[in-house]
Amino acid sequence: MEFSIKSGSPEKQRSACVVVGVFEPRKLSLPGELLDNASRNYLSDIIRRGDMEGKLGSTLLLHNVPGTLCDRVLLIGLGKEKEFREKEFCQSIRVAARTLNETGSFDGTVFLTEIPVKKRSVAWRVRQATIVAQETTYRFDQFKSKKDEVRRPLRKLTFAVERRNELTPAEEALEQGLAIAEGMSMAKNLGNLPGNVCTPTYLAETAQQLAKDHGLECQVLEQSDMAALGMGSLLSVAKGSRQPPKLIVLQYKGGKAGDKPLVLVGKGITFDSGGISLKPGPEMDEMKYDMCGAASVLGTMKAVAQMKLPINLTVVVPTAENMPGGGASKPGDIVTSMSGQTIEILNTDAEGRLILCDALTYVERFEPEAVVDVATLTGACVIALGQVASGLFANKEGLARDLLDAGEEGSDRAWQLPLWDDYQDLLKSNFADMANIGGRYAGPITAACFLSRFTKKYDWAHLDIAGTAWKSGAEKGATGRPVPLLTHFLLQRAGKLN
Repeated sequence: MEFSIKSGSPEKQRSACVVVGVFEPRKLSLPGELLDNASRNYLSDIIRRGDMEGKLGSTLLLHNVPGTLCDRVLLIGLGKEKEFREKEFCQSIRVAARTLNETGSFDGTVFLTEIPVKKRSVAWRVRQATIVAQETTYRFDQFKSKKDEVRRPLRKLTFAVERRNELTPAEEALEQGLAIAEGMSMAKNLGNLPGNVCTPTYLAETAQQLAKDHGLECQVLEQSDMAALGMGSLLSVAKGSRQPPKLIVLQYKGGKAGDKPLVLVGKGITFDSGGISLKPGPEMDEMKYDMCGAASVLGTMKAVAQMKLPINLTVVVPTAENMPGGGASKPGDIVTSMSGQTIEILNTDAEGRLILCDALTYVERFEPEAVVDVATLTGACVIALGQVASGLFANKEGLARDLLDAGEEGSDRAWQLPLWDDYQDLLKSNFADMANIGGRYAGPITAACFLSRFTKKYDWAHLDIAGTAWKSGAEKGATGRPVPLLTHFLLQRAGKLN
């Protein structure tokens, strides 16, 4: 879909459809009032008769509105004006994009981006509108023999800004929004692929193609390379699978030569059966999403490269399958990590931390400014936070605050949980330096405590996205989160967030 920015009056737009908002009860937004004046109260007469109350998410499509140059006018309900905030703004854009796509409008000019949102700039409104519009029209149907095609899909979307001096920041925000949306689409595509297609080798080939497309440096470590480095913890996870594990390293060097890189580490379990500690059958198909951490950091790298941010960014993806083969790790096995610390594997379904810990040791060589790992790590985090917020842990409060702020800015929120030493005792083992699980209580916290033992040499944060990376049920599919959080964090670090 093509996007653009424009400043002008709604009644003068030669468009298939002009989109304006209506607040509850029956109050036109300013662009709506301009259309109403041009049409000699045509819109207000319709609203007065009760055709449109302005309830959030409601729509009314009008044809041949007098005094206008457009084919249609789409009224979008915005709810109560005093309650119109980020969530309501994004929902109104989502409804507008979906309605335009379903009602035969090849192009639309959206004046919802002119409506003020408390404490949010015009750049924020345009960036979020772009992301939401792309997300709304996203489809994953490449494996369907008969695709559900839209008869006249939306091909062009123009966002309006009120003043001409807003055009430059709005256009920059549009480019950022497009890059973030493409990064999210990449993450969703990878997540939605079935496990028989998206294997560790497939992820490595995807990273190599990404490097080729954007001039990145890419290195893929094979099983023998990892064995030489002493990555016994990572390799133990892959022992039951016929698919060879990989360690993928991507480097983007957009900053100064001497600047330390920011590092993202993404968990890439392309299918998680639980191993010998086999998961129950219902919904096990969703364990193809256990590589959404990897998908999100690759999607973030794509967005950063497309935006050409002036930073140095390294992405590391440890990837493997967790299967119950004859050579698989067993409960009670003890393995030695790259750090030299030994781990008693009490549950083979707590495998994500086993591949992450070696990757977190490996990234020490980059002398990073900060490291953020992203993982669908614990079902307990879903119980704690649901599908609204990702769990956040950090060994530096400044880094945690930056990530929380980025989540708020990108409408991709996280919630910080404690990383107190009091919880470390739950990982005690009689036979090794630590166990890989901490028992029934505080599952997300003990998992983060486990990882913290491998991150002493740098500033580090952990995002548990088990509840936010995908949806189940009728809307089943990958969400692309936390690409918005990560990209806004990197935009902040690059000084490019308006």
